[in-house]
This record gives sequence, C-alpha cells and structure tokens, in this order.
Amino acid sequence: MNSFRTRLTLIMIVMIALSVGAAGVFMTKTFKDNHINALEDNMVREMRIIASKMDWPAGDPSELFAYFTAEAEELEGYAGARVTFIQSDGTVLGDSDWDASQMDNHLSRLEVREALSVGVGRAIRPSDTAHENMMYVAIPVENVTGEAPNIIRLSMGLNEVEQSIRDLTLVLALGLLVLFIIAALISFRLASSLTKPLEQITKVARRIKSMDYSARVKVHKQDEIGELGNAINAMADSLDVQMTRIQQNENQLESVLDNMINGIVMIDQNGKILLMNRRAEEILGFSAKDLVGRHYAEAKQQYELSQMIKEGLKKHTHLREEITFYFPEERLLDLNIVPIRSGVDSFSGVLLVLQDVSAIRRLERMRSEFVANVSHELKTPITAVKGFAETLLGGAVSDEDTARSFLQIIYDESDRLNRLIGDILELSKIESRRVPLVFSPIELDSFVGRAVTLLEAEAARKNIELSLTAEPGLYVEADEDRLRQIIVNLLSNGINYTAEGGKVTIKVEGLGDDHIRVQISDTGIGIPKKDLPRIFERFYRVDKARSRSSGGTGLGLSIVKHLVELHKGTIAVSSTLGVGTTFVIELPVIQ
Repeated sequence: MNSFRTRLTLIMIVMIALSVGAAGVFMTKTFKDNHINALEDNMVREMRIIASKMDWPAGDPSELFAYFTAEAEELEGYAGARVTFIQSDGTVLGDSDWDASQMDNHLSRLEVREALSVGVGRAIRPSDTAHENMMYVAIPVENVTGEAPNIIRLSMGLNEVEQSIRDLTLVLALGLLVLFIIAALISFRLASSLTKPLEQITKVARRIKSMDYSARVKVHKQDEIGELGNAINAMADSLDVQMTRIQQNENQLESVLDNMINGIVMIDQNGKILLMNRRAEEILGFSAKDLVGRHYAEAKQQYELSQMIKEGLKKHTHLREEITFYFPEERLLDLNIVPIRSGVDSFSGVLLVLQDVSAIRRLERMRSEFVANVSHELKTPITAVKGFAETLLGGAVSDEDTARSFLQIIYDESDRLNRLIGDILELSKIESRRVPLVFSPIELDSFVGRAVTLLEAEAARKNIELSLTAEPGLYVEADEDRLRQIIVNLLSNGINYTAEGGKVTIKVEGLGDDHIRVQISDTGIGIPKKDLPRIFERFYRVDKARSRSSGGTGLGLSIVKHLVELHKGTIAVSSTLGVGTTFVIELPVIQ
C-alpha cells in the first residue's frame, strides 16, 4: 500500500505544481508585456511633447551636431531616457549619451523604418554602443519645408524591467516551494486515510488465503471501502461454511476408500493422479504422497498398465484386463478402467480399480514373463561396435593413416551434425517465439568490449586485427545473452571469412535518443550482389565449399536475423566482392 500511497501523493503534488507553474509563467509574461507596453506608451507621449515644443533647424549636419546634442542632453533629464535626433536620411544629429558624429547611419534600424512607415517604431535589441538590452521607441517629426520627416527616438535599458521579472520569478518559486510542502503533507495525510483501511483488508484477505477463516475486517465507515470490508467478511463466512462441509465430505470419502478391499486410483483427463487409497498403495508398492499430483507415467509401473491407462484416457470407454505384476511381489491383478463423467458429454478422467486375483487364478496364469534383460541384449552389439572401432584405430587396417583420416572425418561429421541439430532446435524455438527474452539495461561500451575479448584469440590465430570503436555512455534495453549471441556470431563470421592479415571492426553509436546502431565490417571475401537478398535464409550459403571448411551450418545469420527482430530491431548488409562486408544493426533503446 505504501507504493499506492506514494503514487497518489505524487499525482496530487504534480497536478498542483503544473497548475501553479502555468499560472506563474502566465503572470510573469503578462507582467513583462504590460510593463514594457506602458513604458513604450509613456515614451511616445514624451516624444510628441518634445516634437511640439522644439525647433528643428535645417543645415549641414556637421553644423547641427552641437545644437542637437545640447538639446538631447537637456531633454534626457526631463524624460529619464536616452534621447536621439535622427535626420530623414538616417544621419544621427544628436544623442544624449554618445557622440553623434561617431555613430552609424540609423536609417536601417527597425524602429526608424517602422516610424517612417506606420508613425511609431518600436524595437527591443542589444545596443551596439551601450552593450545591453535596450528598448527603442521612435516617431517622425514633419518638416515645415515639406521634406522627408526627421526622427526623434527615446531608448531605455531593460535591466530594471528584467530585475523586476527576476524578483517576481523568485517570489513565485518560493511560493511554489511552500505550496509543494503543504500539498505534500495534505496529500500524504489524505492518502494515508484512504490506504489504511485497504491495508487492513489486504491483511485479512491474506489470512483467509492461509485458510484462517476466522479473520474479519473491522468496518468503521459505510462508504465504498466499508462495503468492500463487508463483502470480504461475507465471503469469509461463506468460505467457512463451505470448507466445513467439504471437510466432512472428505472425511466420509476417506473412511470409505481406506476400508475398501480393492485398490482405487483416480486419474484426471491429463493423466495426473488425483487420489489413491490405502489398498492401491499396497498393491502398487508406492506411497500416495509420492504420486498424488504427478503424472501416472512417473510411477514407472509395468508397460501394460501405462498403456491401459493411456487407452482409457483416449477412448473414454470401460476397459478390463488381467495382468501379472512383479512389484512389490508377484501377483495377478484384475484391472478395470472406468471413465468418469460429470455430465452427459463431459469427460473428466478415469478410475482405475485394482483387484488382486492371484490366489484364485494362480494356476490359470495365461501370460509368461515378458520382462527380459534388455540391458544385456543391448550391451552385446554396443560392445562389438566399440571393439571393431578400437581394433581399427589400433592399426588393424594396413593403411593406418587412411584409417585414422576416415575416423577423424566420421568424428568431425558427427560433431558437425550435432551442432547442426543444435542450431535447428535453437532456430525452431526462436521462430516459434518460445524463447523468453529477459530485458535489462546494458552498457554497450563494456558489453561489446567483452564480446571482442572472447574472439581475440581466434583472430590472433589468423593475424587479423580486431578493433572496437564505441560511443561512451550508451545504454540499450535488451536480453544480454541473446545480444551477445548476435554480436559474437557476426564477429565470428567476419573472422572466418577474412583472409590472414585482414581487419574486422565493430562500431557502436547512438541514433538520436531512442535508437543505437552496431556496425560490424570486415575486409574479407565479400558477398556477390545477387546473393545479398538471400543470405539470411536458412541453410543458404554463398560458397558451399568455403562454408563447410569454416565449420558453418548455414543457420547463423538466420538466427541473428530472428533475434534482432525479437528485439524489435533491423539488420542490413552491404558488401563488395573481394573488398569486404558490413552488417548494420539498429535497435531501440527502450523495448
């Protein structure tokens, strides 16, 4: 219940956090936008007042720098902002903070262009001269001569606005933290009040499961959880009554069965032994504790008895036969297989009735012993074959080298046949998806490194360079054994089909955040282009003679392909004849 309580608490905290966080972001943005809009509107009003009260003399700009600079410096004290006068051609005539003669042409500035086009220009950008974020507002001033209008621009640093926003953000963060703590306490208290009754119900249910039918839930409130508690109590009452009745019936049945003179064995439709009475234990020589719940074949009784039971389960008919038993002592038994039906067409198993008729029909025994010493008869031909093989290897054949060569070939072919059968069984399990995959996080750098280490000795025997390039910190969720089987199989193929002095490389890299790529390349014999589409088929070989000499079964790549698909990945191959082959595997990071 602690996990449910924690989840419920976290859900409530996250919901509150999202709500308050969204409100904080909205308030911060609204405050910033409103503050900046208010400043811009004030600056527009101030510039219109300046434009209405100020003269704008004409002349050469170099003669006007002093006049406009003095005006800008004087007006800065009233406006509380940087003042700039700009001629219609973009020339700066005066600035309250900087030398206008050294300033660039401002005709291309956004606020200037907007002022000339729409009447009011606004922009926020870093200032090339002040080296901070500035807010610029500009308006045009019409000339009495009818020429192009000049520009008045006010600008103000945004440090104050940004500081106010940071202060507001800090206050919101602190408030959110306090709210988190309060919400956590309230949520935990609420979750505890909901989960404690469930914990009690769970404890009672476990006691009932352990056959303690006296356990009851204490119901304090008649809500949904209280109704669940009442239902558990009612179920316990019902189970208590039913188990009492069942116990009584079992005692009566056990008494009847234990006092019967015939042996009784009940077997269900799947062949599992359900019941054996005391007489059946004596006749068969097995304890009921050892056989009840197990398959009848595990009793290792005579073949006829097993076949009779098998036939009875198959035909659903009454069977009768007399069989001589030799364990635990010789006796003749009359066996009856009676089908058990719970309905008209419902077959649920058979009842084996065992009656000892040895004393009655000892002189009428119709069967002879058929159990022979099978071990002795099998040992004779096996001993003969072994003897001939030892004689042949000992030099009985005139050409000893040829004989040994043939024997070695027989051994190698039998070993290869064994591996082939193993690969076929493995592929069969993989294709039928009967291979359980156990996924776990795998750190690829060290994992692939260990796989490369396994094959270093094999590569060294052929003087092949085996190299690894892996991007650090990559993880993938996969079945560790099956992923190792994929990599080792492809690396082994690369080594087998690469001539001495060649090179086999493996490269591991990430593809975004959700996939990884494993690339295995060699400088081997290569694969013809016409064979590339078929190399993942079972038993397909490009060069059959070379494949057999390399010990291949033709199933390795097919196994690799199916294992990659079980990991929801893809595998591709590219090759140039005589140059080498590259296999590329892409796997999802999370299954």
